[in-house]
Amino acid sequence: MNLKKLLLEENVGGFDLLFRTMYGTLATLALATGLVKRSPWKWIVALIAFTGLYSSILRHCTPYAILGINTAKKK
Repeated sequence: MNLKKLLLEENVGGFDLLFRTMYGTLATLALATGLVKRSPWKWIVALIAFTGLYSSILRHCTPYAILGINTAKKK
């Protein structure tokens, strides 16, 4: 498999992109407002926030690339 395609090609779009942005933002807000109190849960919610926002900003999901899933519109 091509490394550039595996790590850089856009493969997230549409409803999937909106969903990732929403759960990343909600998880960030939960951390910022102190909604999550326990230490282990803070790390889990932080990981969810980072993953959601990172994949929505880059429009790339490595597990999607490995599995051959592409929800982005074709150019």
